[in-house]
Amino acid sequence: MIGPDQLEALADAAIRFGAGTLELTARGNVQLRGVSDAAAVAAAVGAAGLLPSTTHERVRNIVASPLSGRLGGNDDIRPWVAALDCGIQSDPVLAGLPGRFLFGIDDGTADVSGMAADVGVHVLPDAVALVVAGRDTGVRLSREGSVESLLTVARRFAQIRGNAWRIAELDDPSVLLTGYEPSAPAVGGFTPPRPPVGWVEQDDGAVALGAAVPLGVLSARQAQFVAAIGAPVVITPRRSLLVCDLTEQVADTALRVLAPLGLVFDAASRWLDISACVGSPGCERSMADVRAEATRAAESGSVTGTVHYVGCERACGSPPSGPVLVATGDSYVPLNRPTVG
Repeated sequence: MIGPDQLEALADAAIRFGAGTLELTARGNVQLRGVSDAAAVAAAVGAAGLLPSTTHERVRNIVASPLSGRLGGNDDIRPWVAALDCGIQSDPVLAGLPGRFLFGIDDGTADVSGMAADVGVHVLPDAVALVVAGRDTGVRLSREGSVESLLTVARRFAQIRGNAWRIAELDDPSVLLTGYEPSAPAVGGFTPPRPPVGWVEQDDGAVALGAAVPLGVLSARQAQFVAAIGAPVVITPRRSLLVCDLTEQVADTALRVLAPLGLVFDAASRWLDISACVGSPGCERSMADVRAEATRAAESGSVTGTVHYVGCERACGSPPSGPVLVATGDSYVPLNRPTVG
């Protein structure tokens, strides 16, 4: 969740001190690359209100249903996000979480629970499911106790993790659930819906515009035009943007301006299914320019279905499911990885 002034500040920092782009990640984060003055960027980010805690910044990794409180869902979980963020920042133990640890809050639409967050909650009509490593534990929580339970599980992991980066790496993740007893059959695997793209009518009658960002690379100029709309923005885990709470007139004008700039508002676009890591030359580990390969695939229609291109076996930015193609130097081969249920 980011305000227009904050987005403008990031765009300005990218122009002055970076590569001139804002890169959206599979966790709904924003990366500035090619930074020439880290202190200046930190100062700009802090002044924009985007650095509330220097001690916990690397562990404030929370994904939440992007349209919660605006469209569908079993509850508006935006206050839960704020409460969880506050709880993380106020707990010294949680500063010891690894930077890969991920919290998830799903309002019931399954757009987040399918991401296999380390610990998450999935709001059901009459309860809240506790989800660990992408699987429903069968534990049911109250709405009021959900945030504290997320903090409790994370705190326990921080204390016992050893060299583990993620909960799934523990030999027995159930040790984190001491005192939590399953009380319902576990819900099956969570299948995330396609990202909201195009004209989205909110429950309150306002309009949100969903814009896919090819390969997650948002130019500073594009960001400035989005910020100029003066509306709240949500960066989704699908490397897309939601510009929210618009009148129909403003939404129509914004659509006419943003589409020619390269943002994608077509829900059938191949760009919704094709993604890539940074690749060469941005990453020294990469065996190829994977973004160029992904662009060829998107524009030629040479591949079908979802696919993520990566430059090495680390497979950065890979979605929790679906094919991943890894560069070998002269070709691409499928990456073998476990499937999360």
